[in-house]
Order: sequence, then structure tokens, then C-alpha cells
Amino acid sequence: MITQPAFDLIFRNALLRSSAAPVDIGMKGGRIAAIEPKLACEAVEVDIGGHLALPGFVDTHIHLDKACLLDRCGHDHDGLGDAIRAVSAMKRDFTVEDVYARGAKVLERAIVNGTTRMRTHVEIDPRIGLRSFEAVKALKRDYVWALDLSLCVFPQEGLTNDPGSDELLVEALRNGGETIGGCPYTDTDPTAHLARIFDLAQEFDVDVDLHLDFDLDPSWWHLDEVCRQTERRNYHGRVAIGHATKLSALPPERMKAATAQLAKAGVAVTVLPATDLYLMGREATHNAPRGLTLAHKLAGDGVVCSVATNNVLNPFTPFGDASLLRMANFYANVAHASVRDFDTCLDLVTELPARLMNLDDYGIKIGNPADLIVLDTQDSRFAIAELPDVMMGFKEGRQTFARQRPALFRPGA
Repeated sequence: MITQPAFDLIFRNALLRSSAAPVDIGMKGGRIAAIEPKLACEAVEVDIGGHLALPGFVDTHIHLDKACLLDRCGHDHDGLGDAIRAVSAMKRDFTVEDVYARGAKVLERAIVNGTTRMRTHVEIDPRIGLRSFEAVKALKRDYVWALDLSLCVFPQEGLTNDPGSDELLVEALRNGGETIGGCPYTDTDPTAHLARIFDLAQEFDVDVDLHLDFDLDPSWWHLDEVCRQTERRNYHGRVAIGHATKLSALPPERMKAATAQLAKAGVAVTVLPATDLYLMGREATHNAPRGLTLAHKLAGDGVVCSVATNNVLNPFTPFGDASLLRMANFYANVAHASVRDFDTCLDLVTELPARLMNLDDYGIKIGNPADLIVLDTQDSRFAIAELPDVMMGFKEGRQTFARQRPALFRPGA
């Protein structure tokens, strides 16, 4: 063994996706200082026991501000429009304290399910003002000990057709908004909507993350305009589109062309399985379409992709536990992923969303923050296949949670 300088903490016997055998990980000052077998050093030790260690899951698309609303609505709506109207009516009465409490509930579930990085989309418009924004900023501050939260501000109900939204967006970007989103399909002038979003992105030097479309009619779309704006403004690698359900309805040749277009423009795609599957195809009487874009296939063709949570327990998605591992498993089932795709499916909630969010300090690498989670498995493929427990998590070398293994009480034990 080689004698190493002093560490604050050493993880012993951690299996990394990049290593054939377990290694030790030395931490110093909240950062990873060494990764190699059998580090020789006196320090506090945590024995990982040969289990899989990951840098944590990355959720690129969630709505903390409108989560956990099922107790406030009868959930008797039928589709996207009804869900938007239901939340629009409720959010007029949202308070900062209310949004904070509901968001905290979801954040805590996400943390114990292994998420260490997150981008939350926050609605900004005259109905809610900046109340949700202020609440989520407080959540970002109060949960930094366990999770890095990034705020994407966006107008859900339009922009050019919603007086007052533009001024509120600008104010939010001046006061902590880190990404700007858009929702062109709710605007009476989608092209002007997109142009203004990109104008603001350039003015404040922030990335763009759009709710692009939410139907299964590929005869029209805004993807061409998004790619045109991205290339014209040299925003390659700084634009993402969420949902993009129209891609799931394309025949093979059109899908091939769209994939090449996305890769060339450097536009990323986020698939949101729970909401996309719940809301798409509801008008079908039988043989309902899935409405799920195949992110793992896009990723194989050079498009940066992620799978994310989106909505939790609200009119858009009356389910959810903020577990990205469960979401990746759900996606893999519906997308007909094979065993050879399982590692890519794990990439969709780790490495690829980190690239989408341009997180330069993500990963179990020397110099990066000592952020990691431990899964109860010795094979990364089984992370997707069997949904192992997330056993423990660390943020900058400090433990943030632990989960006890279930105990079986056999007769006579």
C-alpha cells in the first residue's frame, strides 16, 4: 500500500461503474482527493462493502411549486388543458409558506431516494407573482446541505398573451433565476414567445429549458424554430426541451431526420415518463398510444437526454415519490429497453442530465465535491432491473441520510 496524505474521510470498498473491483475513495475538505485500491491512511472510515457508489441522481425537470395538490382538487379533469386550468385557479391562493411546505416534502423524498442535483421549474405570471419563486429560493438555501437546487423560471400560461409576465420574468432573472424556460404551445404567438425567451437567455447569460409540446400530432411543431434560434444565437449545448411528445409519434425516417437536427443544434431532450404516459392518448378508446419519446435511442445517436420526475401528486400526475431510480425503471419498462440498454437507462438519471445542466463538477472524480450515494447492488445493470434500496448518501463528505435494510422475522428465530 502507498502511504497517502491525511484525509477527513475514506470510503472503503466502493464499487464504481468505471471500476472492475471495489476501490477506496479519500475525502479532504469536502472534495474527493484520491481514488485507488487500499488507501493507507488514518481517517474516519465508512465501509461500503462492495456496493455500487454513484455521484447521486440528477433531476432536470420537476415542479416543486405545484406538487402535492391532490387534496385541493377533485382530480376530475381529462387532459392537459384541464390540468393547466385547475392549477391556474389554485395558484392564485398559493402563499410562500404553502409552496415551501409542499416543496420541502418532495425535496426530502428526493434526497432519501438519492437525488443530489435538481432543476426545478417555477411558474412566473401575474396570478402567482413571485411567491413561488421566493419559496423555492428559500428551499434552495435551506436544503443545500443535501442537494444542489437550481431554479428555472418560466411562464406556463403564455407570455405575449399574458400581460405582466414578461416584467415578472425579468425581475426573477435579476434575483436568482438561473435558467429560463418557456411554453410556446400555450401562447397565441409561439414564435414570438420563443424569440423573447432566447432574448432573455442571452441578456442574462442563462441556459434555456423549454416545455416544448404536449400532444401526438407531428404535422406541426416548434422544434424547427427552437433549433433555428439555438444555432442563430450560438447556444449549442445550452438548450433543452421537455416532454417533446411529438417525437414519439414520428415514423422512422422523420425521426432519423429530427434526431440529426437535434444533435447538430446541440439541443437536449428530457423525457418525463409519468406525466407523458398519464396525459397522452387519453382520447383513445382502445390501443392507446404511449406518447413516450425513446430517450435511450436518442442518446445512442448523439443527443443529450435525461429522464426526470416532472409533477408529483397534482392534476398533471396524481402519482410520484421523487425517486429517479424508480422513474428510470418505469421508463425502461415502457420503452422496451433490453438488458444491453440498462446502463444507458442509468445514464439518463446520472451522467447525461449532468451534461444537460452543464454541471462541470459532477461525478466521482478527484477534485469534485464528495457527493455520492450507495445502492444495495454490486452491478450497475441491476440498479435498473431490480430497484435496489438507496442505502446512504453524502454531500461534500457529510452523511445526509441512511436507510436501514429490512429485517425478516422467521418463525423460531
